[in-house]
Amino acid sequence: MKIAHSPGELEPRPRAVALGTFDGVHLGHRRVLEVALSTAPALAPTVMTFWPHPRTVLGNEVRLLTTLERRLELLEEAGVGEALVVEFTAELAQMEPELFVDELLRPIGTELMVAGADFRFGRARRGDLQTFEELGLPVRRVQLVPGISSTAIRGLLEEGNVEEASVLLGRPPEVEGVVVSGDARGGTLGYPTANLRVDPDLLVPAYGIYAGGAAGHRAAVSIGTNPHYGGRERRVEAFLLDFEGDLYGERLIVELWRRLREERAFASEEELVAQITHDVEETRAAERPD
Repeated sequence: MKIAHSPGELEPRPRAVALGTFDGVHLGHRRVLEVALSTAPALAPTVMTFWPHPRTVLGNEVRLLTTLERRLELLEEAGVGEALVVEFTAELAQMEPELFVDELLRPIGTELMVAGADFRFGRARRGDLQTFEELGLPVRRVQLVPGISSTAIRGLLEEGNVEEASVLLGRPPEVEGVVVSGDARGGTLGYPTANLRVDPDLLVPAYGIYAGGAAGHRAAVSIGTNPHYGGRERRVEAFLLDFEGDLYGERLIVELWRRLREERAFASEEELVAQITHDVEETRAAERPD
């Protein structure tokens, strides 16, 4: 997929532009993408998305479902061939809708706008899909999918309900990070883990032990403070089943399929190891959500 960061980096040609933040690229977003993709080959399907998240620029805290890198990967997997990543700034938020169209959409050849029915843009959010039509750009309104939103998915993940979140996403929820060195305690117990450094802007699901997958392997995943050893700092650790190798410094995307249990302290290290063994067995038997 070609990724541009200014309109001038895209060839001007007839385009159907899917517009939105697309955090999580969930099933509601995918419906918007499907409409844009269905116009091909008459119009080149293109995504215009924003980074950072508009709500954070406007002073609100937002825990993101995906990094920008992962968002773009998911858009490419959905079939998008070109994407324009627009830097969202306070100045952009104050831009009049007419200027938004003239500076960002017309230069790339936009002939059709595709967005969720509630899309708003421009100064004081006064622009909507009707505004595009008034400015000469035809619109395809995509009705919202009831119950599906990035906000709803965040709420489910904060509860640890990864199974229901996967239904709304259309794929397993993920935790992404770079593998860094940890306490190496897992190795001494016979279960060496990959410890993730997660971007502070990303949402990490509720503390607990999860069955999931990473790097083509099943993974038993611990999210929490490791209370058995008196930990206080949040850790995200994944034990990859049947894996041999060195992941240090690598970007790792960990899928979460099912929450197995809460984290807790144990009466002894032997009891801890026995529980980990059981968690691994459950992970081996777990089914990946479709």
